[in-house]
Amino acid sequence: MQNLTQAQLAEKLNITDRAVSKWETGKSMPDSSIMLELCEILKISVNDLLCGEVITVDNYNKESEKIMLEMIKQKQLSDKRLLAMEWVIGALSLIVLFVPIIVAAYLTMEEWQRFVLMFSGFIPAIVGFAFTLKIEQVAGYYECKHCSHKYVPTYKAVNLAPHMCRTRYMRCPNCGKKSWQKKVLKKD
Repeated sequence: MQNLTQAQLAEKLNITDRAVSKWETGKSMPDSSIMLELCEILKISVNDLLCGEVITVDNYNKESEKIMLEMIKQKQLSDKRLLAMEWVIGALSLIVLFVPIIVAAYLTMEEWQRFVLMFSGFIPAIVGFAFTLKIEQVAGYYECKHCSHKYVPTYKAVNLAPHMCRTRYMRCPNCGKKSWQKKVLKKD
């Protein structure tokens, strides 16, 4: 559009020309932190960039709605993947926690070695569990049983809430009532 080569565009954005190549082939999208600068260089709007074509005023609303729906679908897919990854990280954290404890219980060693071995499983497991809680907080929404309000709770609220799998007993920020709230992927 502005007669720039991949290398020239990459230089203006302080990135590699391979990144620009990936955008052109559809293998990746530009990082959101450089989208505005990229659009300014190419003299297009963010909507034009996301659509892959220059949008005229006539079909602006239709294209905007289409982009928004696609973004919502992508977020739902991303949340679904994150929630699947949560199970994997949780299972690995449990393994990392229990393997050193089991090994320490059955091998002959001095007490300080047994303590160090058992303690070595706690740190990575705690980090893994913290990541699973963060995923639980940000992926999808919780839905209040009373008012059907869907929201993303704070990390503290998720961490302190009693739970059964992906259902947590929390206070709704909308109606203020406590209930068992289920994890949902869609906000509509």
